[in-house]
Amino acid sequence: MGEVEKIYKQVLLYDFYGELLTKHQQSVYEDAVYNDMSLSEIAEEQGISRQGVHDLIKRCDKILQGYEDKLHLVQKFTEAKEKLVKITELTQELLEKELPGEVKESIESIKEVSTDLWKDF
Repeated sequence: MGEVEKIYKQVLLYDFYGELLTKHQQSVYEDAVYNDMSLSEIAEEQGISRQGVHDLIKRCDKILQGYEDKLHLVQKFTEAKEKLVKITELTQELLEKELPGEVKESIESIKEVSTDLWKDF
């Protein structure tokens, strides 16, 4: 897994389960993942060692992944988003065909709803 994919996964896991971490864990994890701070910068800001920051981030990753392993919310979210994108693509393909007006209007409505849903993600 590349660095970008790792960060994306961390962001998703934190978005879903971050509130279940302690405030201290949240602060350190947000600095590392969202604010792209170095371990040294976080250590100085938090008054702990660089190794302590490293260990805390690893522990948070493990905790967050543990929640995902049990609840699968990120997996379900990702699958739902992919399906909504597919519905939008399929409705667009249908709209490009010759269709009766009322059918076209219904398909346009379906496309609007699916587009609105996946843009909210």
